[in-house]
Amino acid sequence: MLKLALADELAEIRAEIARLKLREAALRAHFLRHPDQGATGRWTRIEVTEREETRLLPALLPASVRLDPAYQERRVLRVVRCLPAPVSVSVRPGWPISRDWAQMH
Repeated sequence: MLKLALADELAEIRAEIARLKLREAALRAHFLRHPDQGATGRWTRIEVTEREETRLLPALLPASVRLDPAYQERRVLRVVRCLPAPVSVSVRPGWPISRDWAQMH
C-alpha cells in the first residue's frame, strides 16, 4: 500500500469533504421539498422543522458605529491551503544516455 505524504492526504481529505458537502446539500434540498419521502431509514429518522431567530445585521448599523475602533477587534488567522506541488523531475546526470549510433557501426 502506498503511503501518502501528509500534504497529499490533507488534499484528498478536503476533496472528500467537498464531495460529501455536495451530497449533503442535495439530500437536504430533497427533504425540504419532500419531507416525508424517504425520511425514515433503518437507523435514522429525518425531521424537518422551522424556527425563528433574531440576527444582527451589521450592514444596517450607522457607519459611525460600524467604523468605530471601539467596536472592532483584530484577529490573527492561520490558514492552511492545499496547493499543487511544483512538478520537479530529478534527472540523473548523464541519463538518458545518448549514443551516436552512426559512430558505433
